Parts: sequence; C-alpha cells; structure tokens
Amino acid sequence: MARVTVEDCVDKVENRFDLVLLAAHRARLISSGAELTIDRDRDKNPVVALREIADETILPGDLEEQLIHSLQKQVEVDEPEPDVVPMIPSPEAMAASSADGTDVPDEGMSFERMTEEELLAGLEGIVPPERKDDM
Repeated sequence: MARVTVEDCVDKVENRFDLVLLAAHRARLISSGAELTIDRDRDKNPVVALREIADETILPGDLEEQLIHSLQKQVEVDEPEPDVVPMIPSPEAMAASSADGTDVPDEGMSFERMTEEELLAGLEGIVPPERKDDM
C-alpha cells in the first residue's frame, strides 16, 4: 500500500491494525459497488479506501459500526424492559391457595408490584448460606 496514504491515516485511526481492518472493509464495500467519495485516479480499491479515511470523507467510527454489523450473526434488538416486576406472593396467599387444593391463584388475589430498584435492594440484603466443605 502507499506509505504516504498510511501515514496520513494514522492521525485518524491510531492503531494500524484497526486501520487495516477498516480499510479492507471499505475496499470490500467499494468492490461490491459502494459509491466512492473521492476521485479514483487509477488507484486500486485498498488505496482508495485509505485515501477516503485520510481525507475524512468516510468517518472511521461509521466504518467500524458497519464492520461490526457485517460480522454479527444475530442482531440484538433492544426492547424496553417493563417498569414494574410482580412480587412473589406472600406465604399466607400461597397457603390459602394450597388449602383450596388449587395451585392457581384466585381471581380475587392481588399481587403487589415492586420496581426493579426495590428488587435489587432486596436481593442485596440476602445473606448467602455458609459453605460446608466435606473434604
């Protein structure tokens, strides 16, 4: 590759390994028909990719996101978590349902609700059981 082009890119992408990954990804995009942001000037795709990075017509952060997205096998979708988490029924409510012979809660039974913060605070207060080593 052109030494001058690489030296120009080191300012934009400090790690040379990352630079090679990003430039190779951009060169593949150019080969597959992506639109050029600079004039080709009879340069090959890797040199064009490096020149685009050096001239900042393509941002390294955008290239990195595209590279990560292209390598993902499963795309995760961030779904909002529910604000309220239902509480575990009290022992009295469980005893009442088992006395009837049903494990299904009654329609009249109400559940208390707690926030995620309250749940985490309650879990932090639980003391773990002591370990017994039989060796």
